[in-house]
This record gives sequence, structure tokens and C-alpha cells, in this order.
Amino acid sequence: MSEAYKVLECPELGRYAVSAKNLKAGEVILEETPFAIGPKVDSAPLCLECCCPVDGGADGPKCSTCGWPLCEECNDDKDSIVYHKQECALFVKNKVKFQNVEDSTASCMQLDCITPLRMLFAKEEHPERWDAELSVMEYHNDSRKDGATWNQDEQNVVKYLRGPCGLKDRFTEEVIQQVIGILDINAFEVRTAKGYSGRGLYPRLGVMAHSCVPNVVHSIHPSDGFRLTARVAIDIPEGEKLYTVYTYTLTGTSTRQAALKSSKYFTCRCPRCLDPTELGTHFSSLKCQKCDNGLIISSDPLDDEAEWKCTGCEFKTRGAAVQKAIQVMQAEIDMLSGMEYGPERLAAFEKLYKKYRSVLHPLHFIKTSIRQSLIELYGRVPGYEMPELPDILLERKIELCRDILWVLNYFEPGKTRSRAMILYELHGPIVMLAQSQYRQGVLSGEPLKKKLEEAALMLQECSSILEWEDPASPEGILANVAKQSLEQLRESIKVIS
Repeated sequence: MSEAYKVLECPELGRYAVSAKNLKAGEVILEETPFAIGPKVDSAPLCLECCCPVDGGADGPKCSTCGWPLCEECNDDKDSIVYHKQECALFVKNKVKFQNVEDSTASCMQLDCITPLRMLFAKEEHPERWDAELSVMEYHNDSRKDGATWNQDEQNVVKYLRGPCGLKDRFTEEVIQQVIGILDINAFEVRTAKGYSGRGLYPRLGVMAHSCVPNVVHSIHPSDGFRLTARVAIDIPEGEKLYTVYTYTLTGTSTRQAALKSSKYFTCRCPRCLDPTELGTHFSSLKCQKCDNGLIISSDPLDDEAEWKCTGCEFKTRGAAVQKAIQVMQAEIDMLSGMEYGPERLAAFEKLYKKYRSVLHPLHFIKTSIRQSLIELYGRVPGYEMPELPDILLERKIELCRDILWVLNYFEPGKTRSRAMILYELHGPIVMLAQSQYRQGVLSGEPLKKKLEEAALMLQECSSILEWEDPASPEGILANVAKQSLEQLRESIKVIS
């Protein structure tokens, strides 16, 4: 499939990819297996095969062969072990023991060596792939040496692997640091078959440049060796750059920049990041309290210290003051996210949403985050399940979903997983509200049919996107649910016709 794109190089981006022909939305541009899969940095104790959380204490489940963390299910099925096999043999050979921890919710530095170790094993097993795809990847050793984690990696990974693990004669310090850097800068998050988080290195996808408005999407299939399939999300003409994304798109510029600088060692200069209004969405803008219609926006989005100025009056404030206010708001959201999943949580999020109404632009990323929480709650928590929702709350959920879709059209345009999930959330209240209004005599047969057809189109688009996901994943399962719902809805439409 390499004919879908070609790799070029320039001083600003290094290696990057452009379309080699006109590409249609949804078209596959590459498939690849990971060079390595394993735990993320700073993971709490987890199973070294399936990545599920485990007790890292003395009584926690351990591999019966090497004594490192392994859940009971994986221990009972040793013949199926794939990812833990080589390190297990190494730990046994060199008598390397896992040191039990007291707090199994805190990061376990002993596990920081696991994914780099798997990378090193893969380097030995697949030297041709290493030379062709991995050796040319960025690892920013000069920038990383100035960072907080270099010395930590030197102790917990480099010296540990070359010392107690007995790899001094197989891998130099430079190669191990190169591997750590390649992982830090280029790895993508993966979800295991059980839904737990890890990281995987996909060097061909890693060629794609980053943008906070990506035009490439990917799906990972844990049930098929974590095979990755990348597609274009929108129609792309020949010669256009192909962009993936290394950060969460639904956060503000300051948050995205901080994440990219700390973990990927670069400053993003995509059109969205350079625009104080974030492509006209005002995703980070505040409402001015000194005038009626003014919005407070940054004078330089790439500088946290830059002044923020009102568009309607002379008011100014420091960037640090804005960041402090956002941190306080985010802390409130985080606190509510820890509440029990029930009606009190829903009420608390609605209260917070109203609280920020006079402070934040309607589409601000903080309000967008609250919308996402409310969408998840309406229709699911006791007292607010879908059949119980009155028309006014069905309309509320529709409004919340449409606001999110509006934002996604700017930041994740085209056939994306996020769009599909929101379309599924949106179709339900549209159907329920239309049926309710028909029963009340507000809607007649033909308008009812149009509303149901609108919902059917949403289900059709949703299932067509989610069928790209692993069939065993939550998204893959939802694809089948959406297809079944679509069939039922089409039958209802036939009856009306």
C-alpha cells in the first residue's frame, strides 16, 4: 500500500509523508504490526502480558516462572504468553527479582525498563526492519539530556539492563538511550484486548507529521497482534501532507503545547496553534467581564507568558493568571470525575456548566469537557435512563451532542472514531423525541419519518466508521449494535411509509 503516500524530508519536519495520489475519505494508506508493545512510562503495577492492573505487593499475582507481575488469568494460560516470554527468560537467567511495592496505585519505576527491553529484543530479531524503519527515527537525545527524566532513565533502565539484567555485552548505553528516546517521542497509545492502556511503536505511522487538526486516523487490533490500519479521514488531493496527532485534540492550545514540549520535544506550529481563536472556535477564549461582547484571547498562543487581551475593550491580563484560572476549573472537573456514577454526578456537572457560563466562551474546551461528561450520563444513570427522559432533557442531550460535533468538524474533520461515537449518542434522543412528539400530535407522519431518516443516516455513518475497529473492542461491539439499531429503525420507517 506504499503507493498511497511517499516519504519526503525537510529541515523543519525531518521525514514526513505526502499523498502520492488523490485519496478518498476512509481509504487505507498503510497497515503495520508494532515493532514493540508494552507498558507506558510511569505505569502502576500491571500484568506484563495483558496490562491489567495488579497488586504489586507481596500477595499480588506474580509470574510462576520469574516472579514479576502477571495476572492470574495469564499465569493459568502460560502457553498463550507472547509479550512477557523473552524478558521472563532473561529475568530467570540472571536471577533478577521484582521488588514488591507498598502502593499499587503509584507508578512503579521497575516497569520502566520493560518496553525498552522489548524494543532491544526486537532490534536483535529484526535487524533489517530496525535499519530501514527505526534507526532513522527521531530520539532527541540532546533535548532529553536537559529534561527531568534522563538521569532517571539512566538509573532505572540503562544501568539496570546492562547491570543486573546482564546485557552489558549486547547493548551499549547509547543504543539503550536511543531506544528510550524513540519510544518517548514516537510511540502511540494502544488498548489491549481487555481495554487496558499501553504503548506501541509503529514506525511507518510515525513518519506522519503531527498536526492538531489531523487528516489521518488509525485503528489498532489487539486481537490480531496489535495490527494497525491507518486511513485518511477526509478527501486528500495528491501532494498534500499527511498528519497524525500526538496529543488530545479537545484541549486548548496551551495544554496541547505543554504536552508536546514535555513528551515530544517540539513546538507545534500548525494553523490551529498559531491562531488565537483556534480556527474561529474560540476554544480557549474567555468572556470579558468589563464589557458586553468582548472575548479575551492570547496575544501569542505559543507563549504562556504572553498577555491576553479583550477584543471589545482595553482590558488585559497576564497569561499566568489565565492559566491559574484554568487549573482551578480543571481541578473542579477532576473532582467531579471521581464521584460515583449516578444522578448526583450528573447534577454536579450541570451545576458546574452553569457556573462557567458567564466566564467561558460557549465552546471553550472546559465546557466541551463538561458536555462530554453530560452526554455520557444522560440516558444511563438511574432516573435519567433514555426511556425516562422528558422531552426537555432529550433536547438537552441533542444540543450537547450537536455542540461537540460542531467542534469535531473543525478539529477532527471527516471519518473519525470521535465523530462516530457522538453520532451514536445523538441518534437515540432524536428518535425518542420524534416518537414523543408524534404521540403528542406535535409531529405528523411525514415529519416523523424525516426525523427517523436523519437518525438512520447517523447510525449508518457511525457503523461504517466503527467497523474499522477491532471486533472485540468496545467500539467494534458498538458497530454491531449500531447496525442492529439501524435495521430496526429502517423497519419503523417502512411502517410509516
